[in-house]
Amino acid sequence: HGAVVIAAITSCTNTSNPSVMLAAGLLARNAVTKGLRTKPWVKTSLAPGSKVVTDYFTAAGVLDALSELRFNVVGYGCTTCIGNSGPLPQPVADAVEENKLVVAAVLSGNRNFEGRINPLTRFNYLASPPLVVAYALAGRMDIDFNTEPIGIGADGPVFLRDIWPAPKEVEDEILRSVKAEMFRDQYANVFHGDDQWRGLPVPEGDLYAWDEKSTYVKNPPFFDGMTLTPPGVRQITGARALAMLGDSITTDHISPAGSIPAASPAGKWLIEQGVMTRDFNSYGARRGNHEVMMRGTFANIRLRNELAPGTEGGWTSVAPGGDPVTIYDASMEYQRNGVPLVIFAGKEYGTGSSRDWAAKGTLLLGVRAVIAESFERIHRSNLVGMGVLPLELVDGATRSTLGLSGFETFEIVGMSDDMKPRTTLTVRATGPEGVVTEFAALCRIDTPEEMSYYRHGGILPYVLRQLVVNGAQTTTTSR
Repeated sequence: HGAVVIAAITSCTNTSNPSVMLAAGLLARNAVTKGLRTKPWVKTSLAPGSKVVTDYFTAAGVLDALSELRFNVVGYGCTTCIGNSGPLPQPVADAVEENKLVVAAVLSGNRNFEGRINPLTRFNYLASPPLVVAYALAGRMDIDFNTEPIGIGADGPVFLRDIWPAPKEVEDEILRSVKAEMFRDQYANVFHGDDQWRGLPVPEGDLYAWDEKSTYVKNPPFFDGMTLTPPGVRQITGARALAMLGDSITTDHISPAGSIPAASPAGKWLIEQGVMTRDFNSYGARRGNHEVMMRGTFANIRLRNELAPGTEGGWTSVAPGGDPVTIYDASMEYQRNGVPLVIFAGKEYGTGSSRDWAAKGTLLLGVRAVIAESFERIHRSNLVGMGVLPLELVDGATRSTLGLSGFETFEIVGMSDDMKPRTTLTVRATGPEGVVTEFAALCRIDTPEEMSYYRHGGILPYVLRQLVVNGAQTTTTSR
């Protein structure tokens, strides 16, 4: 337990900052000089935030030292932070799974949500680039750098303080190696692209040419069946709970960005389309395909749904004690039967990065309302923008104090076209035995503008209707 299996200096955060990047390079150079090497079980990578970084690494003479520690340049785009680390070496993966080891990733990115970095790393720590190199040398998280050596060098034990570059050393190297012309040269033709980019076929015409065979970009159904007249506030009756979740459910729990498991609904769909597992890429890379993204909604490998106790991942149950089924499959069955859905959650629902698919996928799964103890600000707004009603429990009520099992049938009382922002509504829950529980919930549509979006079914149809109406008025005026 506690082994570091991934150490990544990863784009975008920190990796355009010469101070910390050159500190990492100098630390690597000092480590190599002392005879240190990274531990063999650590998967290392270097993804600078700019090609300029490679230029000043070369000028500073540290690129070879980084490479000797296996911090090779793997690219200049999103890598480990968004789940693009790739699989661990098979012997390492086998050891982790067979022994149920709790292992870690250390990265210089800005995201470390559960299940995002790699399916096998249960702990993911954010660190500065030089510390990423340090932990790759140590090979474990449970080290006290003050009292324990980072490794054994050519002349004996080496401590972190022995190889950590002094601030003056870093400053001097920046002045010597980082030059303005590097930026001018690299960015002079930044929009030109390489031969592969320029050689891509470009369809002609004013409208986007959808490729029905594409597994990356598909025409989403957000405007299907749309009419010029807004639908208004639709009633929610006979609803069932798709998931009952705890506190601090992040947008990564709701809409993962990492790898796509072959056995998941999204993985199975890709296989049906003829995509080999090695070509799955990640949820983040396939965000232009709603078929993948809605199958990935609530599919985070660390999600725990109280409706399916004892499971971890995108599972639910449709009856007390029932067999677990995937959230996606349950959603599709409910939608075929015309049953609206709700999500129950605890505090800080939707915290984390403000991912649009966390709201889009929720809508496509047939969820009409999310009932939580509190919401993260941006995700609450995104839910409204997709026509999903956020309801907040009041007076300290929780799903537990209300005695809800999650297998009730729900009706939201008080919804109407003249509903005002922040109205208190009543939720009526009827249990399997016919016992009725009613409780208050604050409508978290907070502004009149948001209420307009909601009456239109979300901001997408709202904007399209405005464009149509304004376009028609312009045409009439010009005539």
